[in-house]
Amino acid sequence: MKPESKIRPNLLGNTEGKQKIYMTKEELSYIAGFLDGDGCIMLQLVYRHDYVFGYQVRASIVFYQDIRNRDFLEWLKKKLKYGYIRNRNDGMSEYTIVGVEAVSQILNLFKPYLKLKKRQVILAQKVLKQMPGKGNKLTPKELLRLSKLVDGFASLNYSKKRINTSVKVEEFLRSRNLL
Repeated sequence: MKPESKIRPNLLGNTEGKQKIYMTKEELSYIAGFLDGDGCIMLQLVYRHDYVFGYQVRASIVFYQDIRNRDFLEWLKKKLKYGYIRNRNDGMSEYTIVGVEAVSQILNLFKPYLKLKKRQVILAQKVLKQMPGKGNKLTPKELLRLSKLVDGFASLNYSKKRINTSVKVEEFLRSRNLL
C-alpha cells in the first residue's frame, strides 16, 4: 500500500465554507472515533456584558489529550484547519474549534461516522442552521427560542456546572424590557 502522504485525498464535507478540508474516508472515520471517545460537542449560552441581548449561543468542538500527546492534536489541527490548541494546568491539552461556520463544517464531515455523539450532532445542526447571520437578524424572541434548544443539549453532554440557561436568558431579556 502507498504511504498515506501519497494517497490522493478526497475532498469531503462542505466546500462552501472558508476552508477546504481534504481527508480520506479512513482519516474521517478515525477522527470521528476519537471525537466520540475523547472529544466533546458543545452548545453553550455565554453571558456577554457588551451584547444588547446579554447572551450568545456558542458552538464548539473540543478534543482532549494528555499533554505528552499534544503532537497528535497538532496533526489534527493541521487536518481540520480551524481552531486553537492550549495546554491546561492539569496536564491535558485541548484542541478547540469555535464558531457556527467552522463547527457546522466539521460536524458535516464527521456525522456519518459518529456513533456515541450522533444525537449531539443532530441537535447541534438543528440549532446552527437557525443561528443568525447571512441576513438573519437575532431578536430577543429568537434568542430565547434558541436558548431553549441549547437547554436540551445539556442532558446529552451530562452537564453538571451549567449556570446559563434559557431561564436566565429570559430573566435578562425581561429585566431590560426586551420581551
